[in-house]
Amino acid sequence: MAFIDYYKILGIEKTATDKDIKTAYRKLARQYHPDLNPNDAEANKKFQQINEANEVLSDPEKRKKYDKYGENWQHGEEYEKYAQQQRSQGGGQYSGFGQGHTQGFEDFGEFGGGDFSDFFQQMFGGGGGRSSGRQARYRGQDFNAELHLSLKDVSESHKQTLTVNGKNIRITIPAGVENGQTIKIAGHGGPGVNGGPAGDLYITFVIAPDPNFRRDGANLYTTVKLDLYTAVLGGEVTIDTLTGKVKLKVAPETQNGTVIRLKGKGMPVYKKEGQSGDLLVTYDIQLPRNLTEKQKQLFAELAESGK
Repeated sequence: MAFIDYYKILGIEKTATDKDIKTAYRKLARQYHPDLNPNDAEANKKFQQINEANEVLSDPEKRKKYDKYGENWQHGEEYEKYAQQQRSQGGGQYSGFGQGHTQGFEDFGEFGGGDFSDFFQQMFGGGGGRSSGRQARYRGQDFNAELHLSLKDVSESHKQTLTVNGKNIRITIPAGVENGQTIKIAGHGGPGVNGGPAGDLYITFVIAPDPNFRRDGANLYTTVKLDLYTAVLGGEVTIDTLTGKVKLKVAPETQNGTVIRLKGKGMPVYKKEGQSGDLLVTYDIQLPRNLTEKQKQLFAELAESGK
């Protein structure tokens, strides 16, 4: 098998940092993952090379040996010991063993020639007389999905079935989840490679604005129109909440903009059983229109009496 330049495979320089290596690996592994490239032999081969390169370069000790010994880094230290023994016993000359130097390596007993890709083949299956039968296991790809809900939907816990990658997944949506909140469903991402663990599913909740309520954490805010006569004389008004209609008593001489707090009538607090926020109601007093002449006269008399 031809020598593979791991830096070239990941598209990075030899001076790349650990963060550079991780970033490059994640980007390429996502691009060439078998789940995204079914029946594509070239993509599968590329994916294996990317994992092989990351296996070496992400490990400080392996990377140090690779930088020093090149393609035969895996056996470099053994060969140096062997060469030293040969020199001490009066054997052949040692010409050095650095990047690209492999003179005498073909005579190194059981290690033989070959590069690290051959070593991977032998260790993880696919060739070589010393294969242990094992294959490299890779974690499956993580999936991301959005779930669009209404404010009413998240006012109580409920179960819902999602179809992800052709599979139906039944999940429990906890009451009180926030817009933009993400939860993880472990093991419901892409399948692993060669028996590796499956990836995870990340679900982001998208909660549509509600025409009647504004949400702020667990509290809800709403505005209720109140006619002038009820505001002045007092009475009752019926309002909507997330759990149904409620009658409120209106005190006489209620002023415009008055705020009434209804304890526990807001949103459930996320993952806190039995706890809810409040509903804050603002009264918007409406002035009467299309008054009759008699009504206008009564208002005039009222105004005169107030002077």
